[in-house]
Amino acid sequence: MNEYLRRLFLYDDWANREEVAHLKNAPNPAALRLFAHIVRAEWVWLTRIGGTEPRMAVWPSLDLGQIEAELPKLHAEWSRVIPSTDLASVIRYRNSKGEEWSSNAGDILTHVAMHGAYHRGQIATVVRGAGHVPASTDFIHCTRIGAI
Repeated sequence: MNEYLRRLFLYDDWANREEVAHLKNAPNPAALRLFAHIVRAEWVWLTRIGGTEPRMAVWPSLDLGQIEAELPKLHAEWSRVIPSTDLASVIRYRNSKGEEWSSNAGDILTHVAMHGAYHRGQIATVVRGAGHVPASTDFIHCTRIGAI
């Protein structure tokens, strides 16, 4: 299962980099807001998996350069965390509303990968609505072109 999750996070990293490349040519404030949320939410989940309370907003205001700078750090951190995480371990945390929850690590990792894909879909809608061609970030496209 860790190998499967590792692949999902390789895809997540690739899709985020594709998104950066496309948004450089079609900047869009709504798309940047969603993209900043993807990046920050991944940091929040990494913090929770590490057993500490996140001290960051999940809906920050970041420009594309700041987002791009975070991607290699996120990739490195997920590459470190995934192989050493017991997927059945229970992670206790507070959500952004202050509510206490617990989830197993495998579910959290699956959520993070799906969360990014969900919001990249929203970004595609925003970009298309502004008259631009969005990034093609589908998982199957990623595998067909040999990106992972």
